[in-house]
Amino acid sequence: MKLPRKTWVSLVNSSLTLVVVLALWLGVAASPALASPQIAAPTLAQDPPQVRLSGGVAGVRLLAQTESPGAPAPQPAVTEAPPMKVDSGDTAWILVSTALVLMMTIPGLALFYGGLVRSKNILSTLMHSFFCAAMVSVVWVVVGYSLAFSPGGPIIGGLDWAMLRGVMGTNHPLAPTVPHMLFVAYQLTFAIITPALISGAFAERMRFSAFALFSILWSLFIYAPLAHWVWGGGWIGTQIGALDFAGGTVVHIASGVSALVCAVVLGKRLGYPTEPMPPHNLPFTVMGAGLLWVGWFGFNAGSALGSNELASVALINTNTAAAAAALAWLTVEYLRGRHATLLGAASGAVAGLVVITPAAGFVSPSSALIMGLLGGVACYYAVSRKPKFGYDDALDVVGVHMVGGILGAVLTGVFATKAINPAIETLALGTPTGLIDGNAGLIWRQVVAVLATLAYCGVGTFILLKLVALVTPLRAEKGEEILGMDLSQHRERGYNLLSETLGGSAEPRAAMTPPAVGERFAVVLEGIDPVAMMDRWRELCSHDRGSHIAEFKQIYPVVTTVRGTRFRFRAGDRDQIRTSLLRLFADLGPAVSARVE
Repeated sequence: MKLPRKTWVSLVNSSLTLVVVLALWLGVAASPALASPQIAAPTLAQDPPQVRLSGGVAGVRLLAQTESPGAPAPQPAVTEAPPMKVDSGDTAWILVSTALVLMMTIPGLALFYGGLVRSKNILSTLMHSFFCAAMVSVVWVVVGYSLAFSPGGPIIGGLDWAMLRGVMGTNHPLAPTVPHMLFVAYQLTFAIITPALISGAFAERMRFSAFALFSILWSLFIYAPLAHWVWGGGWIGTQIGALDFAGGTVVHIASGVSALVCAVVLGKRLGYPTEPMPPHNLPFTVMGAGLLWVGWFGFNAGSALGSNELASVALINTNTAAAAAALAWLTVEYLRGRHATLLGAASGAVAGLVVITPAAGFVSPSSALIMGLLGGVACYYAVSRKPKFGYDDALDVVGVHMVGGILGAVLTGVFATKAINPAIETLALGTPTGLIDGNAGLIWRQVVAVLATLAYCGVGTFILLKLVALVTPLRAEKGEEILGMDLSQHRERGYNLLSETLGGSAEPRAAMTPPAVGERFAVVLEGIDPVAMMDRWRELCSHDRGSHIAEFKQIYPVVTTVRGTRFRFRAGDRDQIRTSLLRLFADLGPAVSARVE
C-alpha cells in the first residue's frame, strides 16, 4: 500500500533536514581535527612496511594474523598520529588513478549504457551515472567512508571519520605512503561506479525519484558494509581470508546480483521480448567501452596503492584479460552466427575487465590470459541465455558483472601465486597459493566470500526496493514508459532533431504494394506529444514491427508525408484511416483525437 503523496514528501523533507543538521554537527565537531594533524587519530595496529609487499586494497588488509592464521582480528587502538608519510611517486599515481576511475563512470559508463538504450531514454540513462557521481560524493564524505574504512567491528566501521574528521595530515594503514585524504578520494570512485552499474538492469522503466532514493540507501546499507567486510577490517578479510584485489566481490558481484533483483522486482519493459529494442547509438557504446578499458588501469593497477612493480603487473594483467575476452566473445559469436559484431567486441572486453579485477595483483600474465578467454566465453553464454530465464536485464549487468565477477573470484583461488604477490599467505590466513600450486583451500575461501556477497546484496536489495516502494512508485506508468523516460522523468529530449524530422518531408519506406490513386486528404492527431508520436511511427516503419498490425498495414501503402502530427494520404477511406490512425496512437496521451482535413 502506497503512502499518500503529502506523507512521503514530508518524510523526504524530514530526512533531508536531519541529514543537513547531522552534516552541520559533524562539520563543527570535525573542524579542530581538520585544522591540526597532531591530534590523536584512530589507526589500525599493523606494520606498515609489510604493505609494500602486498600492494593493493586487498593486499593491505589487516596483517595482524601473522602470529596465528586463525587468530581473531585485532582491536583498533587509539594512538598519537605519527607524522604523515608521503611518497611523491605513489601519490602521483593514485591521483591519476582516481581521475581514471571517475572517468569510468562519467563519461565512460554513461556513454556505454546510453548508446544501448532507445533514443527516447538516453538522457535518463546518462542521468543515472551523473547522479551517482554527485550523490555518492556527498554521502561518502558525510558518513559512507567512515562506515567502510574506519576502525570498527567485523560488520561495519565506526563514525570516527565521519565528515572526514581526523583525516587531514594522516595516512590510512592501507595506503601508508599517500595522504589519507587522497585514499578517501580514490575509494570514493569505487563507491560511485557500483550503484551506477546496477542502473543498467532497470534502464528505460524505473522512476527517477525511486532510483535516487534507492541509490542513497544502497550506498549506505549495502556498499559500505560490504567494503568494510572485504577491505576495511571486516570478517571476510580477517576471518575468512578471501582475496579481492580491486573489487570482484565489492563492486561486480554486488552490483550484478543487485541488478538481478531489481530486474525481477520491476518486471519487464513494455514490449519485451517480443519487440526488437536495438541499441540506438553503437558509437556511443564503443566510445564508452574504450573509456572503461583505459579507466580500468586506474581501477586495477591503482589498487596497488603505489607506483611499483605490482601496479605494473596489475596493469598488464588488466589489458591482457580484456583483449583475450574480446577475442573470445567475437570467436564464439562468429562460430554461432557467422558474424563478429562491434557490440560483441565491446561487451567481451568489459567481461574480461570484470573477470580479472579480483585477481589483477595476484596472478601471472599467462593466468590473466586464460581468465580472459574463459570470461569472454562464459559471459557471452550468460547474456545469450538471458531470455530463457525470463527476466529483463536491459543492459546485461547480470550476465557480465555478476557472472564475470563470480568467475573471477573463483579463478583467483585457482591462479593466485606468491610468485606474483608474496603477501598472499598472510592475506589468505596461511594459504600460500592457489590451486595452480596444489592448494585447493583458497578456492573455498573465495566461494564463501562469493556466497556471502550474493546473499547479503540480494536480500538487502530486495528489502530496500520494498522500502522505497512505500515512499514512491518504483516503476514509471505505462504512458510514461511509452513516451520515454527522458520526457516523462526529466522534461528533456536527447536529440533536438524535431524541426528537421517534423518540419521536412519525413517519407516512410517505399510501400510494399502499388500506390492507390484517389483524392488526397490529411489526418491531424491532436492531444499528443509529437516526439512520442514520431518515435512510435519510426518503430512501426522499421524492423517490420508494424507488419502484423492491421491498422498499420491499412494506412502504410497510402501515406505520403508526415509533418508535425499531420499525416497526408494519397487515397483511401477517410473515416477508416482516421480510426486506424487513432488506434495506433491512442495510448500516447489521455485525450488523443484525430480529425480529417
